[in-house]
Amino acid sequence: MNHPTTTRPSSPRAPLLLSFADRIGALLYRWSHAEAAGGIVLLAAAAMALAWANSAWAPAYEALWHAPLVVGLGPWQLSQSLHFWVNDALMSVFFLVVGMEIRREMHSGALAQPRQALLPVIAALGGVAAPALIYLAFNTAPPLRNGWAVPTATDIAFAMGVLALLGRGLPPALRVFLLALAIIDDLMAVLIIALFYSGGLQWGQLLVAAGGLAGVFVLQSLGVRRAWAYVLPGAVLWWGIWQAGAHPTLAGVLLGLVTPVHALAGREPAAPVERVQADLHPWVAFGVMPLFALANAGVPLQGADGSGGDLAASSAVMWGVALALVLGKPLGVLASCWLAVRLRLCALPPGMGWRETLLAGLLAGIGFTMAIFIATLAFDNAALLNAAKLGVLMASAAAAVLGLAWGVALRRRAQGR
Repeated sequence: MNHPTTTRPSSPRAPLLLSFADRIGALLYRWSHAEAAGGIVLLAAAAMALAWANSAWAPAYEALWHAPLVVGLGPWQLSQSLHFWVNDALMSVFFLVVGMEIRREMHSGALAQPRQALLPVIAALGGVAAPALIYLAFNTAPPLRNGWAVPTATDIAFAMGVLALLGRGLPPALRVFLLALAIIDDLMAVLIIALFYSGGLQWGQLLVAAGGLAGVFVLQSLGVRRAWAYVLPGAVLWWGIWQAGAHPTLAGVLLGLVTPVHALAGREPAAPVERVQADLHPWVAFGVMPLFALANAGVPLQGADGSGGDLAASSAVMWGVALALVLGKPLGVLASCWLAVRLRLCALPPGMGWRETLLAGLLAGIGFTMAIFIATLAFDNAALLNAAKLGVLMASAAAAVLGLAWGVALRRRAQGR
């Protein structure tokens, strides 16, 4: 005899729990893609590193990043310090995202139209030249001059995060202008690394890098759109550039610049340059960049001012970097934009005035990630490197505070109209 089946009424709590879980998931997704959230985590990692390096556990901090880490497959093994894997390998993923950001903006963003891109390009040139000149005014000796590029770069995550904290009330064109300025800054920093901070090139090894890049183009011509398929040729490209004497993170930039910008009709909801960048963003913002900050922002304050070595040299580097970022960036951005408008080469974006341009210049003085990265390439001397890092930390904090204060004043002024 068959008994009728009965359905047990679902608990009224089930839909509520599902709805709550969906809301939490959506909140976490939005938070992980928020620029301000990435800046907060990056700041927390830097503060943790600074506190750790100046505590009783400072020897453990140094030992951790100098500990060897072996990566290998069968007989092929590569043993390098943990610091190397963070700065030279993981940061390649950061530069990959930077390359894709540049590619996307050049295709359909703020850099797509030459007329539209001209002003941020000119602003970026001024924002690179003025800090470099200010730094060189403080540092004329040959070993110290090598740090001229440290204060030239803008940290996209921090700068855009601070702007996001200001909320609404500022012209939308300001965000586009600052984003374009920061992206061009990063592009110039990449060129500077390639031209000035790479050793003598081993041209034979560049053939290995070319082989890796050729593998990328072959996969693209075959219509391969899965990101994981490009890991092997990307690794060959990275290895070839590293062995050639250039900085291996340039491999990330190259891969980003050749990422397809068109989606396959009916097969992809978004182009690879958009999809891969969105997938990598949380990993970079909440993994790679905080880890980089944890590995590089641990500056021992005792001795960073030169008390453990050449006081005059360390002080010159520290104050040269700090003043170049805090003063040189806004001065260079504002002066170059004024000259470009005066010569009628271009005009300020709609809704933006000189006060908003100054705000962009102040926020461009936040040079955390890229500035520290260039410092690690510019100085072999530990005292000078620590002095440069301390100057970057001081300047980035000061630029963020000045930018927030000026932004709040502009927002109140706009609301009072």
